[in-house]
Amino acid sequence: MFEVLFFTFLLSISPLGEARAGIPYAILNDVHIGWAFLIGLIANLLIYPLFMWLIDTFNKKLWPNRVYRKSVVKLSKRAKNGVGADNQKYGFWGLMIFVMIPLPGTGAYMGTIAANVLKIERKKAFLAISLGVVSSCVIMAAAMYLGAKGIQLL
Repeated sequence: MFEVLFFTFLLSISPLGEARAGIPYAILNDVHIGWAFLIGLIANLLIYPLFMWLIDTFNKKLWPNRVYRKSVVKLSKRAKNGVGADNQKYGFWGLMIFVMIPLPGTGAYMGTIAANVLKIERKKAFLAISLGVVSSCVIMAAAMYLGAKGIQLL
């Protein structure tokens, strides 16, 4: 069981799946829904502080590098376009909803980049991303639970 929980944590903190992949993975491997939710949530909540620290560190050290700067500008434009004009207008609530939607290209990683690009105050950004992550984890856990119950009825 420890191995499944470890992989759940890794999937939930990875940019490829976040908790949208970690929670279903754990539940499909017969982990109790409470544990799957908790591990997925913790890993997904760690993304903002770790990723923001990485952004700050890399920007300080690598900004003079032309290739790095071009890549950052390109990724920042993508994040800004992904968030959209309405989210820029609504700030906190727009960021929270953007992170909450369990679809590819949304989530804590893009939310962190968007918060950095849109210059949202860090405490507000952390709160918005955290609320979005909690909501997304609840949606995924409920969907997996109800899906499992539905399959049992068949």
